[in-house]
Amino acid sequence: MAARAIETAAADGRIPEPAPPHGDCVITANGAYAARLARGGDGDSWFPERWTLDGPEPYAVPLPGNQPEEPGTQVHPMADGRVLIRRFTDGRHAFSLLYPTGPGTGELALGAVECPDEGSVLRLLPPAPCGERAYALAVGPRTTAVWLVAGGSFGPEHLAEIPGRCSGGVWLDRTGRMLALDREVAGRTKTVVVDLERGGEVSPLLQIAADSDDRLLLADPDSGLLLIASDAPSPGETRLGWGVLGSTLPVRFPECLRLPDLVLTPFAIQPGQMLLPEACAVALRIDGPFGAWVGVWRPGERRLLQLAAPEGWLTGSGLWTPEGVLRLPYATGAEPCGVAPLSVPVAPPPDSDAEDGSAASAEGAGPMPATACAPRPIPLQQAPLGGLVTK
Repeated sequence: MAARAIETAAADGRIPEPAPPHGDCVITANGAYAARLARGGDGDSWFPERWTLDGPEPYAVPLPGNQPEEPGTQVHPMADGRVLIRRFTDGRHAFSLLYPTGPGTGELALGAVECPDEGSVLRLLPPAPCGERAYALAVGPRTTAVWLVAGGSFGPEHLAEIPGRCSGGVWLDRTGRMLALDREVAGRTKTVVVDLERGGEVSPLLQIAADSDDRLLLADPDSGLLLIASDAPSPGETRLGWGVLGSTLPVRFPECLRLPDLVLTPFAIQPGQMLLPEACAVALRIDGPFGAWVGVWRPGERRLLQLAAPEGWLTGSGLWTPEGVLRLPYATGAEPCGVAPLSVPVAPPPDSDAEDGSAASAEGAGPMPATACAPRPIPLQQAPLGGLVTK
């Protein structure tokens, strides 16, 4: 087992998982709240901060504890406005819920998870669709454990043990049942799905070619759109591609998402586009020699629109409204809590196929496995097509 729950400190100290960039913030699936580590007045200390995003104007509530937080601390907003915090101390990962109490900060301790194997790491997964539960991934030398760390009955609960080392973490449905993970086995990485309501049952999801590394980056449950990274079309080069849950078409790799000397990372998909994956807008973080900016792309268009990010953008953070407005959180000295709305026009439909001349399917790529309405994800060759999300 990669980790075990404990209530008191007991083990030798271990090296925690590297912290994500401090500028990042985590947003709930419904876009109501966000949380981040903010810099203190001295410039060297950090404290949790909750942002409320669903009101007339965004505003931030500081949630400082009795002492500054360590750089490796993770925060995670919940749907009720509380903030889950993960602290690494004395060889264990301790979880608490923070909430404002007038001038102070209330804290509800939830327990802790210990990773006894040297080299093991634990990190919080992206917010669950329901917002009432929070999950963590504990990666050990040979297995990976999925933990329910908030929203359970008795503190952290061990849900599943998966052979292999897993990374990523993408929710495939609106209930928080189907969790996609990128699993490394025998030197190759493929995406699998863990069914959290069937004891952690594992099924294959993304296997483009036998000798390719295939990872799932984002998924939209409404349209079935998937954003992936794979070296199948160009061995030795990781490229961005897209597919649709339940489609019989192979994954496609648009040329407009292949930019030399730049790194493209998708971070948000427009929701609410039922059965219209090609119309979904996708926001990408573009990293280059002179900083980071924003890209917007739709599968049905043959272009990547590049936009300047607002000053103070919490890099890589943002969400779409169903109407197609991209909301980017930012913080500056003059405005410590702000959201910049970007309305991106839809390009006229092309005369020919949307991928003609702008995308390349992976040679020999297999069809996208189907999961949308089946009881559990199974390969397309074996899956019933009736009722599934299709292109």
